[in-house]
Parts: sequence; C-alpha cells; structure tokens
Amino acid sequence: MRTPSAKAKPPQSLRSVINAKKKLWRQYHLTYDQTRYVAKEVRHALAVERPKSRKRAVARLSREEETRLITHAYRMKGERGLLIKTLFQTGARVSEFVNIKVEDVFFDEQMILIAKAKGGKSRYVPILPELAQELRTHLGQRTVGYLFETNRATRYSPRRIQQILKETAEQAQITKRVYPHLLRHSVATTLLERGMPIEQIQKFLGHSKLETTQLYAESSTEMIRESYQRALSR
Repeated sequence: MRTPSAKAKPPQSLRSVINAKKKLWRQYHLTYDQTRYVAKEVRHALAVERPKSRKRAVARLSREEETRLITHAYRMKGERGLLIKTLFQTGARVSEFVNIKVEDVFFDEQMILIAKAKGGKSRYVPILPELAQELRTHLGQRTVGYLFETNRATRYSPRRIQQILKETAEQAQITKRVYPHLLRHSVATTLLERGMPIEQIQKFLGHSKLETTQLYAESSTEMIRESYQRALSR
C-alpha cells in the first residue's frame, strides 16, 4: 500500500497533527532519543516504511575534461587560464575563492590561506610549485588587493566566476554543465583516487564532518564500477 506523501496532505491537516504531537511530547517530557523511539514504534505499528534513500553520486569532470577545460582557458585572452587552474587546484568554494587576497598567498611555503571560509573558519591549502610560480608572475610587483581582480581592481563576484566557467566549458565543447563546485568535486575525487587519505581531503576542503567527505569515496567506487563494466563490455 502506498503511503501518502507530505505533499499529498493539506498543510493545515499536517499542522494539526504536529500540534497534537507537541502536546504529547510536553505532557510526558520525552527526551530526543525517546521521541525517536516513539516515532519508530508508531511507524512499525502502522506498517509505514521509511523511504529508501539513494546513494548520492557526486558529479565531476573526467580527467580529459579537466585538461581540456584548463587548456582551452589558457588559449583565451587574459588571466582566465590561471584563474580556472587556481580554482580547481585549491578546491576552494567560489565564495572563498573570490575573497583570496595577495597577502594570503605564501610563496615560500607554497600555501594559500582561505581566510573567509564557510562557517567563519580559516584553513591553509597547498599549491603546486608550478602554480606558485605562475601566481608570482601574475602578481608581479602587486602586494595588495585580491589575487584575481577585475579591470576595475575589484574582486570578482561569484556569479561572474560561474559565467566564466560556463563560457569556457562551452567553447571547449564540454557538454555537461560546468560550475565552480563541480571543480571542487573533481579535484577532491582525483585526490582520493590517487591515494590522499580522506581525513586530509576533509581538511583540504574545509568540511566540518567526515561524512560529507565520505560522499566522494562512494562516488569514486561507483566510477570504478562503471569504468570496469565499460572496459569489459567492449
């Protein structure tokens, strides 16, 4: 028997049920664990099954698409190639990336400080020596301001970074939708596949919970399965 979904019930009817349950909770002074137990027993008594949750598959670019995107970006005028490469290799959220300042780049240590990170926390992310050298050349004698600036010497907006990625991907003939967080997914999965411990990837990405990072491990397993099937089905 199909259980009606929340959307099938009028909101006012559900509100009445919620209010009735609140009165019961308060009357019996139930704790959080007790309320969960009661709800579980009620579901069992009414034969209401919990909907099966699907494993989330994390979207990403393939290695070939990563290379094609960045290579094509370097062929375009301006700093687009370096901007996209830095966004990809740092794994930064776009909101973090646009706020990176010149003084946040530590060339000798080959590290970048993500000062305005999600949740108000900061973290350091490593960069490759080649990227560090490119960034040093890019900045020249400039010691203040944002790492990447518009022609008005202001920071890019997250929306503008999204547009830049979309335009570049279309010109590089990448058919899937390309957006800043997709690059973050891509580098995280690549690091995992190449042996970086998941706890280190968690710190690299700035995840507060390991469970969030674990999604990349599940996705990687799925990609291995798909690649295996494609290889043997030829």
